[in-house]
Amino acid sequence: MTIGKTLSILLLAALLFFPVAKIIWVLSARRLHRKLKRELTADEVKGQLQRARVVAIPVVLLFSYLFHHHVLSSIYG
Repeated sequence: MTIGKTLSILLLAALLFFPVAKIIWVLSARRLHRKLKRELTADEVKGQLQRARVVAIPVVLLFSYLFHHHVLSSIYG
């Protein structure tokens, strides 16, 4: 893997990290809210955000790699 390809994958992953983490966080917090049937405390919300960020890291890295491999490789060879 070349440095340019690696940088391209990491740049795309960095750009996608915050939106993906926020989507995961919202879905996770809503699920917990429905499960507990009450408003979440600040600590619970913070825990869900931290969990969402941890989950988002491998998701965006895998997506970025697959996107680069399948889309950009077919265009640029």
